Amino acid sequence: MFREMRRIKQLLSMEETVAVMDRCTNGVLACIGDEGYPYAVPLNYVYFNGKIYFHTAKEGHKIDAIMKNPKVSFSVIDEDTIISKEFTSYFRSVIAFGKARITEGNEYQEAFKALVEKYSGDQPEEVKQNEINRCSKAYIVAIDVEHITGKEAKEYAKAKNL
Repeated sequence: MFREMRRIKQLLSMEETVAVMDRCTNGVLACIGDEGYPYAVPLNYVYFNGKIYFHTAKEGHKIDAIMKNPKVSFSVIDEDTIISKEFTSYFRSVIAFGKARITEGNEYQEAFKALVEKYSGDQPEEVKQNEINRCSKAYIVAIDVEHITGKEAKEYAKAKNL
């Protein structure tokens, strides 16, 4: 169902792919928006328990698009170093495909806690818990990942094999 990566030698292992997802702090959610136009929006996220979670307002373009068609893709760029003498950049990135849905109950709480931990891990536990308890204006959306691949510049792949 999902295409195999054409440049297989540049494929990251699952361990490396998860490390990229854990390191990055923002990604781009792509879905089908109004009148069938693609809608891609950058957002904060957490990769937790093999799923991608993010928060969103209960109204707006993003949630409307997800409710109409839950099939989405999500991409992150971990590194993108310009190498001017080669007219290129050395990169590392991940793309995931899956279905988005609104979380509820225990999953909502756990995902919200994981988001708060990622973006405010240095705050006191009481402050973090208060943030989780008081927020009722947002959904936590899960992307149930069906396919995920990481890719790196061929130069990085070659350097690992030396």
